[in-house]
Amino acid sequence: MNVLSEVITEAFGVALVGYVASLALAKASAKKFQYSVDDNQEFLAHGLSNVIPSFFFCIPSAAAMGRTALLYSTGAKTQVACLISCIFILVVIYAMGPMLYWLPMCVLASIIVVGLKGMLMQFRDLKKYWNVDKIDWSIWVSTYVFTICFAANVGLLFGVVCTILIMIFRFPRAKTLILKNMKEVECKFKTEANCESLQQVKIVSVNNPLVFLNAKKFYADLIKIIQKDNASNQAYDDINKVGCAIFISSNDGNNDNECFSHPCLNERRALILDCSGLTLFDYTGVSVLLQIYMDCKNQNINVLLAHCKASLIKAMQYSENLGSENPIFFESVSSAIGAIQINRNFNKLNEHSEV
Repeated sequence: MNVLSEVITEAFGVALVGYVASLALAKASAKKFQYSVDDNQEFLAHGLSNVIPSFFFCIPSAAAMGRTALLYSTGAKTQVACLISCIFILVVIYAMGPMLYWLPMCVLASIIVVGLKGMLMQFRDLKKYWNVDKIDWSIWVSTYVFTICFAANVGLLFGVVCTILIMIFRFPRAKTLILKNMKEVECKFKTEANCESLQQVKIVSVNNPLVFLNAKKFYADLIKIIQKDNASNQAYDDINKVGCAIFISSNDGNNDNECFSHPCLNERRALILDCSGLTLFDYTGVSVLLQIYMDCKNQNINVLLAHCKASLIKAMQYSENLGSENPIFFESVSSAIGAIQINRNFNKLNEHSEV
């Protein structure tokens, strides 16, 4: 333990790079031979294979790209091949070592190059990476350069760190919301195109996890949608109010019901959040949803959430501010729209009966 402070940094790098390299080769093998890989099981196996030998002064073990490619070329498919290769290595070390002492290094290098032929041919994938995502292309090339200039563990560690940093910077800038129109074809429900009671309904689909990285952008994007909708509806509401006032003043008392057929009713707008894509959230994300609910409530906008997971509903119900006479969680978007129609029809009936 007295040397732990001196080796902890390098030990962490070795552990990270070793696991990433082993998992990458395991996934490549699974793709080649069409079977599945459990990441947790690989992590457990990799950890045990290093923890137990650590008490016997063994070198940290990890999957070797060269040996793996060589086993591919020889047609090996099971763990028996690894057992046989280990036996041959012991024979070479203890018996044939002196005979191979004077073997030129170029011969060993040629054997490795032939075994890595399949991996070296991956250079042909650079064109595909460039056309799909130039950032992935840059990570590939930079990782390769660092591996050649320094070492394999340094290059792999550099690639892992770059990938994590790029994901951290790109995730908050990703598009978090999709505004759906009531008349769009991809909507999974049917509604009348000229239904006046649904003109004030906005459907927003959440298509990303809501965590601390993108919660601020999610809030800003949704507020922009609400403000844009406010601006577009302000003129429409003013025109309706003026037109209805003129209509009422010119009414002779015989057609009392005609005014209620005019779209001048002061109906509360509704915002439906389709949370089917909200697969992950944290405390910050739940706080943002609650803040949106309170802000919309202050602006006389009903917020309804559809396709919510049980964990999200439970997390939001912990807040004391989520007090509402009407339900806000629904199983689907169509059920939320049905609730809006029923509520508005009920309000119209009450207003008509009072008049």
